[in-house]
Amino acid sequence: MANSYLNRTSIATPSSRRTFTMSAWVKKCDISNSQGVIWIGADTNNWVQFKFESGTDLRMECRNSGSNVIDLTTNRKFRDVNAFYHILAQVDTTQATESNRVKLWVNGVQETSFATATYPSQNLDLDTTTEQKVGLQHGTQYFNGYIAHAAYVDGSVVAPTVFGETDSTSGIWKFKSPSGVTWGTNGFHLKFENSGAMGTDSSGNSNTFTVNGNLKQALDTPSNSYCTLNRLSTDSGVTLSNGNTESDYDASVGNAKGTLGFSSGKWYWEVKIATASSDYPMLGIGSLDEAQMQKPTGGSYPGGFTNSYGGYGNGNVYANGSNTGSQSFSWATNDIIGIAVDLDSATKTIKWYKNGSQIASYNITTVAPFTVMDYNGAEGSVNLQYNFGNGFFGTTAITSAGSNGNGSLFEYDVPSGYYALNTKNINTYG
Repeated sequence: MANSYLNRTSIATPSSRRTFTMSAWVKKCDISNSQGVIWIGADTNNWVQFKFESGTDLRMECRNSGSNVIDLTTNRKFRDVNAFYHILAQVDTTQATESNRVKLWVNGVQETSFATATYPSQNLDLDTTTEQKVGLQHGTQYFNGYIAHAAYVDGSVVAPTVFGETDSTSGIWKFKSPSGVTWGTNGFHLKFENSGAMGTDSSGNSNTFTVNGNLKQALDTPSNSYCTLNRLSTDSGVTLSNGNTESDYDASVGNAKGTLGFSSGKWYWEVKIATASSDYPMLGIGSLDEAQMQKPTGGSYPGGFTNSYGGYGNGNVYANGSNTGSQSFSWATNDIIGIAVDLDSATKTIKWYKNGSQIASYNITTVAPFTVMDYNGAEGSVNLQYNFGNGFFGTTAITSAGSNGNGSLFEYDVPSGYYALNTKNINTYG
């Protein structure tokens, strides 16, 4: 969450102030603002951290007595808001060659092209003695997104292959549970696997962290990434929040779209209409056609263009650019709308449910790569809270999980044979 972080202040004398490793798996939701991942230090003038600068640049930075003694900022930009990145920083100031004293790795590949490159002097002691934070820089630069397996190894340089490995089939860097690590005195490994004790340290050191803010556990992990709303293709008048599962329209025209596409399979998701306005919002699916994904100005609503389908709150279903006529349904504030898309059956359909009961259905005539889509026509403010299977609407947990979730958590029963939109399900059932 963008106002949450973890910290630990009972810091013992470190195993080393010259040699350590930081590692985390992160799924970003913000590409505009600076945001900290792991910070260790004493105050605003003495710290070590790695972060995303200006939302897209990966930066490893260390300050001693107010001066930057380490500053590596990548030329490469990190704009992916769907997949998890594995980022790892190795620090060893005892090395004779300065470029060996700090190394950055992303998904198992070392970063070597930097916009800035300041290395520490040999055998420099860094300030890692007072406090540790995960998800926050020393100020108010909270991490906006998902963090998994945040780790710090005190006294050792650890290879990226301890935390990840290359999949032999896909060639994709994937998570691997670390083993055989000598964590050192202040080392920690936060798995976030206990929703009631998110600060639990699994390194064996019992270096427990305090949870601050409204931190929530997610089923979204490096091994199974769930659909969210796509900040890269969302209109400028739409504000995304809560891990990009909430879209807020302040009396503005616009749409939001999903991060995952599908052209086969049976898929289900839920949308709580936290605020409705007149007959808006419109809810449905749209083609991943390039022109439509680049924020079109005309017909930019689900059902308003070829290969798109949308339900409108006045009872009309729009499809392929036309109003197909009323199906006598409506929705309003606090209704939970379930959407089920079947692209596997001989008759392919999109169905809408309201508070657990089906209210509309329409046949899909042409299968395209689709994604989730919503729309507001600027008649007033609209706020939508998506549950793609993580079990939350905004920051509020579902009241009680329905059946057929297949490991995902939905408010109402999932129609038989349908699945949550995540990478594991798409790989298996898509």
